[in-house]
Amino acid sequence: MSKGKVLIAAPVHAVLTDGLMAAGYELVTAEKITQAAAYELLGDCLGVITSTRLQLDKDLIDAAPMLQWIGRMGSGMEVIDLEYATIKGIQCYASPEGNCNAVAEHALGMLLSLTKNILVSNEQIKKGLWLRDENRGIELEGKTIGIIGFGHTGRAFAKKLQVFDMQILAYDKYYNLDMPAYVQHCNDLGPLYAQADIVSFHVPLQKDTIYYLNDNFITNMAKDFVVLNTSRGKVIDTKTLYKGLMTGKIKGACLDVWEEEPIEKMSATLRTLLDEIVNLPQVIITPHIAGYSHEALFKMSKCLLEKIVMR
Repeated sequence: MSKGKVLIAAPVHAVLTDGLMAAGYELVTAEKITQAAAYELLGDCLGVITSTRLQLDKDLIDAAPMLQWIGRMGSGMEVIDLEYATIKGIQCYASPEGNCNAVAEHALGMLLSLTKNILVSNEQIKKGLWLRDENRGIELEGKTIGIIGFGHTGRAFAKKLQVFDMQILAYDKYYNLDMPAYVQHCNDLGPLYAQADIVSFHVPLQKDTIYYLNDNFITNMAKDFVVLNTSRGKVIDTKTLYKGLMTGKIKGACLDVWEEEPIEKMSATLRTLLDEIVNLPQVIITPHIAGYSHEALFKMSKCLLEKIVMR
């Protein structure tokens, strides 16, 4: 006998769908679902697996009176009205453990590509240019990196960086326990402002992290610096980023996210800024793929299955 319906509204690995069916659920799969279509499909579902496509806001939750749980592929819980879901007795599960390694590897890959001028020089060679002095890189050894947000992804990134003999500073508003020996915990942003050559964001999107990197942040930075963002696009004020790149205060940027995504949904202003920024040689931008590896899809799916079936 079926436990009830579950809407699969995101790409998932078969380990999740097979596991849910084995647990007695009937699956309704609509990976490319629209917000409008979800109102009808969710009406008689006990659970839903989502990513970034759906906004599980109050209206959509009210349209699903039988909903008992929500599973989020990844870590960004801003797509769910968590306060209202709690009021309605709906359990919400994320799977940040599943893609933190993928994000860490991607961040490291972008940082190495930027500091060694790998992408720039590769494009030059395609044009017949062999420029050695112009592409002299810098080493990570001896540099100071400030990691803002030390949850699953921040911790995974720090673990990768320890082999480069860097000074690793970590600041997290909510987490300051059990820091690895190779990480220096900061009670506030002061040490990071004073010492960091590189700043990497690994924070959730919420009221106090929107435009975290703003004019005031840049003013407080003692050194010109490189910025990485593999969290959420709105963590960085794009206009501030552009000004910082133009003045040289921001020496380089590695971005896997943008303030508005995807390209076809961008405002004219942000599309213009994207076109300007992406063509700068000191910038690398990828289309929100850091946590989207083949392995991460399996890990996130397995993580959610375990949380759901053990609830």
